[in-house]
Amino acid sequence: MSVAIIAEDFAGMRAQASGLVERAGLDWHFHPVRIEGIWRRLPTRFCPAPLRATAPIDLPSSTGLLVSVGGTGGAVAAAVRKRTGLKLVQIQNPRMAAHHFDLIIANVHDAIAGPNIVSVRTALHGMTKAKLDLARARWHERLAVPGKALLSVLIGGANGRFSFGVDDANTLADRLIGIMGHAEVAVALTPSRRTDAEALAVLKARLASHPAWIWDGEGENPYHGILACADAIAVTTDSVSMISEAVATEAPVMIIDLPGRSRRISAFVQILAEADRVRPFTGEWAPWAVTALDDTGRGADEMIRRLAL
Repeated sequence: MSVAIIAEDFAGMRAQASGLVERAGLDWHFHPVRIEGIWRRLPTRFCPAPLRATAPIDLPSSTGLLVSVGGTGGAVAAAVRKRTGLKLVQIQNPRMAAHHFDLIIANVHDAIAGPNIVSVRTALHGMTKAKLDLARARWHERLAVPGKALLSVLIGGANGRFSFGVDDANTLADRLIGIMGHAEVAVALTPSRRTDAEALAVLKARLASHPAWIWDGEGENPYHGILACADAIAVTTDSVSMISEAVATEAPVMIIDLPGRSRRISAFVQILAEADRVRPFTGEWAPWAVTALDDTGRGADEMIRRLAL
């Protein structure tokens, strides 16, 4: 049996679905949702015929389960479920009636409940202990600075709710330089595709004379290694996915506040803060003892149990 993942073609959505499916020990194939015409301007759940509004979704005969992500993916997958009779697992709040799905796995901060809903504290992902162990072995010599702890820094960017510009980059640089000046700490920093080029240039210039390594986008992506080798992690508040992957490690995680506001992300961070899994990034080097927090495995276990896979 294989699993059809149905979602908009965003890396974060694909990572959540593939992470869940792989934890369940299943193979998957991806079917991107590309809404066309006037329906691109309206929530897909209002579309009377979602399968006519998107590019064709053709499933191989081996498909035994559907997994959808987000509101648009959920609306299209619900139509596929109706057409095929296959069971459907929805990731994230679908913003439509729960009876369209056999199982919904949503974050606690989405504040939805029901007999077919499983609540998880973190976004689903594929960052397993085995992958982290492998990444640590591959990246330790490249990232380690003798005699210094490693602070890994994950930078996002503008997403419609938060921003990260030149002023924010200067503030972050001041704090990182302060940490490196007062403690035996080196920095490894990776931007995301959303990171503003001018803000990144500021970080590169300001940190150039310090024990800081910044990925330039060339060669092998160091993301897994930066997570695996960290003694502590600082991550910008704009990304639930990055924060979720960070807290799946055994390193304490500090949240870099950014200009902007999101009720959902604030609620998510608060849940992790109440478990003392994250703390605000203040520019002080003060790691604390933590344990890895990852609800992806529980989501996969519930999927297997409830759907008798």
